[in-house]
Amino acid sequence: MTRLLLTLLLLVGNSSLAFAETVHVAPRGKGYRTVGAAIAALPASGGEVRIAPGTYREKLWIGKANVHLVGTGAKPEEVVLVYADSSITVGNTYKTPSVYVAGDGFRADNLTISNDWGSDPSRKNSQAVALAISGDRAVLTRVRILSTQDTLYLVKPEGKQARHVFRDCYVEGHVDFVFGNANAYFERCQLHGVERSNIFYTAQSRNSPDEDSAFVFSNCRLTSYAAPDGVFLGRAWRPYARVIWLSTQMDAPIAPAGWREWYPDRSKTLDTAYYAEYRSRGPGASPATRDPRSHQLSDAEAEQWTLSNFFKGDTGWIDPPAK
Repeated sequence: MTRLLLTLLLLVGNSSLAFAETVHVAPRGKGYRTVGAAIAALPASGGEVRIAPGTYREKLWIGKANVHLVGTGAKPEEVVLVYADSSITVGNTYKTPSVYVAGDGFRADNLTISNDWGSDPSRKNSQAVALAISGDRAVLTRVRILSTQDTLYLVKPEGKQARHVFRDCYVEGHVDFVFGNANAYFERCQLHGVERSNIFYTAQSRNSPDEDSAFVFSNCRLTSYAAPDGVFLGRAWRPYARVIWLSTQMDAPIAPAGWREWYPDRSKTLDTAYYAEYRSRGPGASPATRDPRSHQLSDAEAEQWTLSNFFKGDTGWIDPPAK
């Protein structure tokens, strides 16, 4: 047996280098010790990473398509993927995500993704993204996404589609904590505003009136710290921002106007943004006092924002048939 052949056999036999479609991560016992190593062990076509309860402090960049992260604990709180970068420490917002997903077809279930920069009161407030997604067709179910400013960043690369679904998720932050430019649909999710002088649930960044991009929240729930300078449904990061709330339980003390200018003293984004509600309910629902440039939808108008219509009937990727 030649030395080269022996080396190749040893490499194939080394479980840390062999590719498998299902891999396991655990703090001890069988499996990989880090999520990053487990993802690296998947083939280029992706696969499933099953993660045992524990806290995994690592920064993840997921470039492979069809990666599926599964927390195997009884609840999402038991599997935590966390890091603590901020724009102060790394130079800008876009380098801060604890988890960055660039591959298409990403899925995550039953786990927590966190950026805990803001958990230390001695640190200055800063942009600190927990999760960023620039791939297409991401589906997250029962995932907790935690940070303070700029928690969840949805990126739409030039010339690409960016479509995502969040189901039964929990997203926490304060300033612009769901932001970016994508077609993102949130079903039965809770968004919670943490302590800050003002709170903005969204900062959508649609760039032109003909761009296919919007955030839709269907049957969600809003909760929040009572910010002294107001709790707002959103402000427009770009002039043609588009955000729609459908049948949302607004337990948070939403400011009567609902929406706010990016810069109240000089911007005019509310003139061009499309902000809408349909049958909001709860203490924060106040259709009579909303900014007159926003919309209260009729039944027929709301129909265009149902899941199937929003994705133009292309929904097979959301619930693929069982293998």
